[in-house]
Amino acid sequence: MKPPGFFRLNGIGGQIAALVLASTVALHLVVTAAFLINRPDPPPDGARRLTDAALLLGAAEPGERPRLVADLARAFPRLGIEMLAPGTATVEASDSPHLYGMRHHLGPRFKAMQLAPDGDTRRVGIELPDGTMIAARVEGGPRPLFWGAPWLTALMTAFICVTVLGLWAARALTRPLSSFAKAAEDFSLDRAAEPLPERGPEEIRAVARALNRMHERIARLMSDRTRMLAAISHDLRTPITRLRLRAEFIEDEGNRRRMLIDLDQMRSMLESVLSLLRDDRRIEAVTLVDIASTLQLVADQFGDMGHVVHYDGPASATAAARPDDLHRGITNLVENAVRFGAEVTIRLDVSGSTFVIGVEDDGPGISDARKQEMLEPFVRGDDARTMDESTGFGLGLSIARAIAIAHGGELSLHDRKPHGLIVRMQLPVWQAPRLAA
Repeated sequence: MKPPGFFRLNGIGGQIAALVLASTVALHLVVTAAFLINRPDPPPDGARRLTDAALLLGAAEPGERPRLVADLARAFPRLGIEMLAPGTATVEASDSPHLYGMRHHLGPRFKAMQLAPDGDTRRVGIELPDGTMIAARVEGGPRPLFWGAPWLTALMTAFICVTVLGLWAARALTRPLSSFAKAAEDFSLDRAAEPLPERGPEEIRAVARALNRMHERIARLMSDRTRMLAAISHDLRTPITRLRLRAEFIEDEGNRRRMLIDLDQMRSMLESVLSLLRDDRRIEAVTLVDIASTLQLVADQFGDMGHVVHYDGPASATAAARPDDLHRGITNLVENAVRFGAEVTIRLDVSGSTFVIGVEDDGPGISDARKQEMLEPFVRGDDARTMDESTGFGLGLSIARAIAIAHGGELSLHDRKPHGLIVRMQLPVWQAPRLAA
């Protein structure tokens, strides 16, 4: 049996526990290193000798100090130890880096200070408990980090280390979740999207595997559904054709016409349903398209069929799109508009990074309560737009909306003043449009 996720290093709980442990170890290492670097022990150089000399002179009688100073000067000629008369020493405001350790070892009864340099030589003075001052040349010594405060050095370094570890852990744990959100946004059935990467903690990998399998099952289900309905459609075409041939021999003109209309409606219904299913699976290649020319072409085609359809927009607006899908989507919108309106206007606006294509009619319109519902497949209009069997099957808006979404845009319904409907398709400009002068 596998251990619980908290105790597995490849699980989220185990990785969080490892992060806490690593942060604790790093904090202790930083504090220890800061203490060792900034410990108050003076180095074995002039600072140590001067400290020992000051302690020796502080314990001696005042009368013996001149002799002791002379002996120390002969023993350590490089230090240049000497006694200074009161009031002759000039103290600098800044301290040398080695004074911290010297003051710690001398104690509060002695005062170590930085004296004014004698030429190129820097000197340190120590005031004995009775006010006597000795001076010597001292070089080197410990250098405390940052502003001379070891505790601040340790605190700042520990904060930086723990923060870096925390940011790294947060990014490592949340990056797979971000990829899940992106995969959900890019979910499609055309198998063009890359599968989710199966990396990270064990729980994240398990979720990625489950989502990848779910995507495969949904795609396979939709493919089977499309093939099944395509087969049904193919099988129904033959009996429909036979019925049309037999209908031609019906002597009653009215019955023959009504039967042919019914058969044409059945065939049209099958083609519409299959077209909607194919749109879920088929992805056309993206090419450069003159959007304005496409809209003008649709307007001319409906004008040739006797409808009043106008185009209002720039003479040219080129962008990357799927030309056949775009033509079909606009055609569906205009077909709906000419059914319920006497005059239709196709309007194109280009603003910044968006194409806005509006199909406006002067029909009765759609109530606000039904606008969103009308975008669903097989949903027909309300009482203001009653459809009979010859007008459609409620797929035109659904197909146009699927085409808009496939382009990264959206489709929405709006009221037209004083009456009518505006179907607005917003598409992103994948390439900067070029408008005619």
